[in-house]
Amino acid sequence: MSAHYLCLTLLSILFIVPFSSSLCPIDFTYVQIIPWDTTSCNRQNAAAAPCCQTLLSLFGIGLAQHLKDTSLFHLPNSNSSFSCLTSFQSKLSSLSLPPSLIPNCFQNPSQFAANSSNCAGILSTHDWVAKVGSTTPVDTACGGDLTGLTHCGTCVDAGMKLTSRLMGLDPNGTKCFYFTVLYAAGIANEFGPKDTRVASCIMGLPLKPSKMNRASLLSRNALMAVGFGFTFLIVIAVLVLRSKKKWFKEQEQEQKLRHFGAKWFSITELEKATHGFSQRNLIGQGADGFVYKGKISDGSSVAVKQIIDLDSERDEDFTNEVEIISKIKHRNLLSLRGCCIENDSKFKSQKRKFLVYDFMPNGNLSDHLFTKSNKNPLTWPQRKAIILDIARGLNYLHYGTKPAIYHRDIKPTNILLDSEWRARLADFGLAKQSKEGQSHLTTRVAGTRGYLAPEYGLYGQLTEKSDVYSFGIVILEMMSGRKVLESWDLITDWAWKLVGNVEAIFEESIRGEGAKGVMERFVHVGLLCAHVNVAFRPTIDEALKMLEGDIEIPQLPNRPLPLSHHSMVSLRFAPSSSSSSSHHFIV
Repeated sequence: MSAHYLCLTLLSILFIVPFSSSLCPIDFTYVQIIPWDTTSCNRQNAAAAPCCQTLLSLFGIGLAQHLKDTSLFHLPNSNSSFSCLTSFQSKLSSLSLPPSLIPNCFQNPSQFAANSSNCAGILSTHDWVAKVGSTTPVDTACGGDLTGLTHCGTCVDAGMKLTSRLMGLDPNGTKCFYFTVLYAAGIANEFGPKDTRVASCIMGLPLKPSKMNRASLLSRNALMAVGFGFTFLIVIAVLVLRSKKKWFKEQEQEQKLRHFGAKWFSITELEKATHGFSQRNLIGQGADGFVYKGKISDGSSVAVKQIIDLDSERDEDFTNEVEIISKIKHRNLLSLRGCCIENDSKFKSQKRKFLVYDFMPNGNLSDHLFTKSNKNPLTWPQRKAIILDIARGLNYLHYGTKPAIYHRDIKPTNILLDSEWRARLADFGLAKQSKEGQSHLTTRVAGTRGYLAPEYGLYGQLTEKSDVYSFGIVILEMMSGRKVLESWDLITDWAWKLVGNVEAIFEESIRGEGAKGVMERFVHVGLLCAHVNVAFRPTIDEALKMLEGDIEIPQLPNRPLPLSHHSMVSLRFAPSSSSSSSHHFIV
């Protein structure tokens, strides 16, 4: 088998098989039409730096056209990026170019996927205008016919100035230069990126010499070499500095994690434990990762959570979870077995991150609470025990640790059930340690829609009673079998309407299973905990004592202002980042 055939086969496995070309929104037919110079990409020079730069410019034409058509600077996701590179390769192959070009020149196949960390958070032309204004030097300098040496030089100069301005807005941005190029070709110039004058000047694409006067070509190439070469050096310098900074940050993170005393698993151990992360071992999936069941070398069952972290944006949450769980031990909190951080074998710039927990054979609370087809719904004794377990776990976080820990994401999917149906709080990625004697004000509100305390969601005021509110919502869900938001009716508003007939709140399957007075007490505690007014909410310690019957429940206050009231609409319909059952939203 020839080397070229083998390379093509590997390329097919990497790009073509998993992703349909229909995922790519770019039509690469122009690759066969534009008279670009393929000399640097012949078989002798394949994948050399000049060839890779040419291919980047050629691919950039498609991205610039995509920007022109959709107002988006990048492709929707990694799958689209993979698919487009596959389609791009097929067009290059039709020109008899080596099949090794794509894997050699584009070593990160997801590099063209949307990523808000690339340049000042810009994803669309709307973001662009918000950052640099509706009119920039590029808009005025890069329009019209760019054939003339002076006109092209003016455009290049304007692009360099604008790139410098963007990098001032985002010193860590590595792709601001490319954003400028795409905008200039796709938006600023009315002829569009596929026009040879635009492709040659703005995209820096080398054209076949026969298409223009040689002297003019040489002088223009000299100008382009100086202009784009200078900018390219700047970009490379930034990339090197950022790479070093990232390396030091990763080393610091690893040392910090080891300091916490967490057990380190190798990727080989985890692959063996989960049968290569097979589909049959997959037991859960959320917005932030996948969970697999596994069996480690000592014979015990574990849950292995793989963090979805293409852009390392969740480093802080990952470290935070390891730090918090490593130093807290309580029977109602999920125990961390260890963690793993490995370089991705495919994409060296990315990390694979895993958290290893004790396996909870009965899944999460949501699995048993909201499944209508469940033939064995939770009994009242089970619900009562689970509610008390949650309260005890929260009580430990608030009062058993110094400083106190606020979970910030109490909800049924984060409450796991062991073999004896005892509850354990899980997912401490959003947990936050308090400052002694102070409430916490933050502009980064994190949590899940419906379970978020009003004062926290609206004003960023985080206290121990923020968790109490979420706990109150969970109590009401467990007592009624209703979700927090059902038929556009919030569970708190619905429950307050039935305060005079509390028994109507009980889920039908548990009515008559327990003493009515005890069950009413749990509903009343849920209503107090989930009260809109912080002053009426008990602490978790007080709530636990009320549930256990150690102290009396105060008289219920008057019905609060419903969250469906117009003044609360912004909280009720706060945007969510995912449709997943375990989504979070950030304001």
